[in-house]
Amino acid sequence: MAKTKYIETPEMLWELFKAYVQFEIDNPMYKVEYVGREGKVVRTPLETPITFEGFECYLQDQDVITDLSHYSMNKEDRYTEYVGIITRIRQNCFVHNFKGAAIGIFSPNLIARKLGLIEKTETKTQASINVLSIDPLDTTNYITQESSIPTKTD
Repeated sequence: MAKTKYIETPEMLWELFKAYVQFEIDNPMYKVEYVGREGKVVRTPLETPITFEGFECYLQDQDVITDLSHYSMNKEDRYTEYVGIITRIRQNCFVHNFKGAAIGIFSPNLIARKLGLIEKTETKTQASINVLSIDPLDTTNYITQESSIPTKTD
């Protein structure tokens, strides 16, 4: 007997995602600053990154489902019709965060790490040194030049 899906259709999953995005828009985080000599409190609303994990938390808070791992992994091909919408949701999260980081709304370093966009460079340095072995007691290796030191004669 097939297990009943908590989210009946892929379309319903998409509608839930849109509701999550709207929830984040309606419930921004705030930057608190104290302005002027009197220290007037100014609360500036900040846009919140849209994440797949945030979407899962939203679904938990709404008592819809605890996680989307079965839908994402398509266990036993029971969620095949959801694969496209899960991909679309992940892409929307990626694009939202990438754009936000690109224009400075979100921290580029944090978003790059989250999105797996860290540029890794590896520098290899190789050097070879030729060592000239000279025996300090062997005078044949030295070029000697005889020179005469002028002496003062009276």
